[in-house]
Amino acid sequence: MKIDRTRAMWPQIAAAITQRIKDGTYPPGSKIPSVVQIAAEFEVVNSTAQRAMEAVRAEGLTRAEKGMGTFVLTPEERESS
Repeated sequence: MKIDRTRAMWPQIAAAITQRIKDGTYPPGSKIPSVVQIAAEFEVVNSTAQRAMEAVRAEGLTRAEKGMGTFVLTPEERESS
């Protein structure tokens, strides 16, 4: 995905990650790329990637496990949230 640098970047990145979750690129229970990897992919600073990841987590699509990474919630986990 190409980022439109004339608009805020973190919402575009959050939308791309959300789309990947919805289309199965990142299936339920899978670990998604780290903030550093996302930042490198989209050519942004880590704080922009972190903000995008936080937005996806706020949507109830992922969970972060300290020291382990960020994982896509399963349907069961989403229901219990």
